[in-house]
Amino acid sequence: MVQKAPAPTGKWSDLSRRLASTAVLLTIGILLAFASGVWLRLGVAVISALTFWELAAMTGWRYPRFHAGPFGKSRPVALAVIAGLTQFAALMIGGAWGWGLLLLPILAGLPGAASRDRWTFVIFGIAILLVAYGLVGFREEFGLGFVLWLMGIVIISDTAGYFFGRIIGGRKFWPSLSPKKTWSGTVAGWIGALILGVVLWLANWGDVALVWCSPLVCFAGQMGDIAESWLKRRAGVKDSSNLIPGHGGFMDRFDAVTGAVLAAILLGLITSLPAVN
Repeated sequence: MVQKAPAPTGKWSDLSRRLASTAVLLTIGILLAFASGVWLRLGVAVISALTFWELAAMTGWRYPRFHAGPFGKSRPVALAVIAGLTQFAALMIGGAWGWGLLLLPILAGLPGAASRDRWTFVIFGIAILLVAYGLVGFREEFGLGFVLWLMGIVIISDTAGYFFGRIIGGRKFWPSLSPKKTWSGTVAGWIGALILGVVLWLANWGDVALVWCSPLVCFAGQMGDIAESWLKRRAGVKDSSNLIPGHGGFMDRFDAVTGAVLAAILLGLITSLPAVN
C-alpha cells in the first residue's frame, strides 16, 4: 500500500499553494488584460458567473430548504447562468440600460438566499458585477497599462505580505477573520505598492498620482481579502469552492482584485485616476 506523503508543516507550509494561486491569478489577469471586444466581455462574464455560483453556495442556496422548485439542486447553477448572461449583455449594451441589467441577478437571487444572508448576498453580488463592469471599462478607457498596474499592485501586495509576514511576524492584523495576516505583512504590502508607484512615475510610465494611489488601492485590495475571509467564516467553509482543484475557488483568487477595482472606481468618481502608459 502506497502511503501518502505527510502534509508540509511550519510557517512556509502553504508556500506552494500561494505560488500556484499567484500563477492562476497572473495567467487569468494577463489573458483578460490583453483581450478586447467580445472576448474580453465574454471572459469577464464567465468569471462573474462562476463567482456568483460560489456566492450563492455561501449565502444559503446550498441548504436543503432552498432546493425545492423547478431547478432542484441546480438552482445555484441557474443563478450563475443568469448572472453570466446578464453581465455579458450589460457589457455589450453599455450605458444606462447596461447598468440596469446588472440588477437582474441580484433580484433573481435575493429570494433564494438565507434570510440572515440576504444583505450579504446583495452587497457581494453588486461588488462582483461592478468589478467586472469596471475592469472592462478600465481596459478600454485607460488602456492595458492601467489594468496591469492594478494587477501588479495586488500581486506585489500579496507576495510582500506573505514573505515579510512570515519572516518578521508580530501582531496579527485581524486575527478573528484572517489568523495568518500580520501587521508586518500588511505594511510590507503598502510599501511594495508605494515602490511600484514611484518606479512607474520615475520611469515616465505614469503620472505622480501613482505614488499616492498605489498604497490606497493596495489597502483596498487587502480589505477585499478580509471581506471574503469574513464571508467564508460566516458560511463555515475553508474555500469559496473547489473549482480550482487544490487551490479553492475564483472568489479566493479575486478577492483582492475586487477590493482594488472597487477602490479605483471610487477614486475615479471623486478625483482623476492616474495615467499609466
